[in-house]
Amino acid sequence: VSTEQSFVSGNGISTFIKPDARQSAPDLAGATLDGTKLVSSPSQVRVVNVWASWCSPCRAEAPALEELSKSLAEVQFIGVLTRDNLVSARAFLSRFGITYPTLIDDSIITSFSGNILPNAIPTTLVIDKKGRVAARISGEATYSALKELIVKVGKE
Repeated sequence: VSTEQSFVSGNGISTFIKPDARQSAPDLAGATLDGTKLVSSPSQVRVVNVWASWCSPCRAEAPALEELSKSLAEVQFIGVLTRDNLVSARAFLSRFGITYPTLIDDSIITSFSGNILPNAIPTTLVIDKKGRVAARISGEATYSALKELIVKVGKE
């Protein structure tokens, strides 16, 4: 059983990576929490949120992520579940009305190795239209901070 004391909590710090210093993100594909398969679209801006149902900052940021996913239809939002069980995770999605897909293979997190790592729970990454990691929020993402990063990367 996971406890909230067993994870590294980020401080919400945003990191933006200049285009010439970016590294390719791994393929984001696999089984999702709702039982479907996801293959993400590398030609659009993508937001990848690493989360768990037992994580307080994940609960705090969930409404902002869902609101942004609805208001920015041109951006693909993808959750990555980590260190959690599927029953609790499904209850979390239902409670917060999360409509974007969540991948259930947390080995995706380690495939960011050599890149800007998702180093805390939650971590939110913004991937540019060329499939490179462009930004990271380590810890709870706020609506305004994440939207600012998405818009900045989307204008490139």
